[in-house]
Amino acid sequence: MAKKIYDTPMLDELEKGPWPSFISGFKRLRDQHPDPRINETVGSLLGQLEHSYETRKGYWKGGTVSVFGYGGGIIPRFSEVADAFPESKEFHTLRVQPPAGNYYTTDMLNQLADSWEKYGSGLITFHGQTGNIMFIGTTTENTQHFFDEINEYGWDLGGAGPCVRTAMSCVGAARCEQSCANEHAIQRWLVNNFTDDVHRPALPYKFKFKVSGCPNDCQNAIERSDFAVIGTWRDDMKIDQDEVKKFIEAKGRQYVIDNVITRCPTQCMTLNDDDTLDVNNHDCVRCMHCLNVMNKALSPGDDKGVTILIGGKRTLKIGDLMGTVVVPFKKLETEEDYESLVELAEDVIDFFAENALEHERTGEMIERIGLVNFLEGIGVEVDPHMVNNPRQSSYVRMDGWDEEAEKWFARKAEQAAG
Repeated sequence: MAKKIYDTPMLDELEKGPWPSFISGFKRLRDQHPDPRINETVGSLLGQLEHSYETRKGYWKGGTVSVFGYGGGIIPRFSEVADAFPESKEFHTLRVQPPAGNYYTTDMLNQLADSWEKYGSGLITFHGQTGNIMFIGTTTENTQHFFDEINEYGWDLGGAGPCVRTAMSCVGAARCEQSCANEHAIQRWLVNNFTDDVHRPALPYKFKFKVSGCPNDCQNAIERSDFAVIGTWRDDMKIDQDEVKKFIEAKGRQYVIDNVITRCPTQCMTLNDDDTLDVNNHDCVRCMHCLNVMNKALSPGDDKGVTILIGGKRTLKIGDLMGTVVVPFKKLETEEDYESLVELAEDVIDFFAENALEHERTGEMIERIGLVNFLEGIGVEVDPHMVNNPRQSSYVRMDGWDEEAEKWFARKAEQAAG
């Protein structure tokens, strides 16, 4: 029997214009894929999507779909219009954890794609916002078959629901000269420790780890993760004055003044008459702008570590929140260092599990109970280097911070003595 092709005039409009369209990809699967099961499934999906555009209503409902031993990692989708579009009546999504830094070999990708074409629709997203490979569109029966096959050669499901979600890390030192930490080791330590919390949802709501190797924060960890680990340094940035002069010779002094010196948020840079550069490192806030523009001349310092921020998220009960600094600087060199990082994460998650309201993120919990109560709950001392309200200002001048810190420590000593 010939496959049914639904008319899709509204979807056809999305193929017009200069940009590639996901509709064109769907149609290629419908018309050109050698497996008739995939042809029919994707064709039915297009029909239902056109119906949704016509009625301005979605027709997917949830339910319960899982694999043996797991409580999460699958997003169930059952069609409410299955009578009209039967081939796509079940269209579940599986979240699969990618390697740290999203490093793949072509053999890995071909193996995953072959398994998905055997048991699913062939539609894959690299990667979802939460960090997973998203395998989109399969039946309840084939969910278990697909998982069994990919698990046999080394892959595992990611997080979905009120659990620890799949962690993400940037490409790291393999391709970035700004890296200040071993991003992939950090991710593996955290993921391996919290695997049970990924597979068996037991939290008030989701909890995300994200790791960026430098303050450029290519993972946007500060804005969208509950536990952000950001590589940084605490000594002076390194300056190669010969490269500074070459850069000025190529670009001109005015270019450097306009695009580096005057754009420093704390005005800590000086361009000298002899074309050398001076930096007042005491005022530097690691915004990374100058290092990005003059990447041969300027480099991170040698005393490297990480800053840990807690509570970033997108809009939910309250507006967007950026993470709040909880650990201003931490070295990660030995196994004991990594173990202490995991212990801190355990303390944060335990406190979150016990004190957050249902459907409340970590940042919202902190806003509700107060930062001081949160720090006391996880056993972290208040530190003057902590940034209390980064969401109000990305750049903080440090003029007078030493004097204020001395006053703070003096008050603390008096309280301890009295």
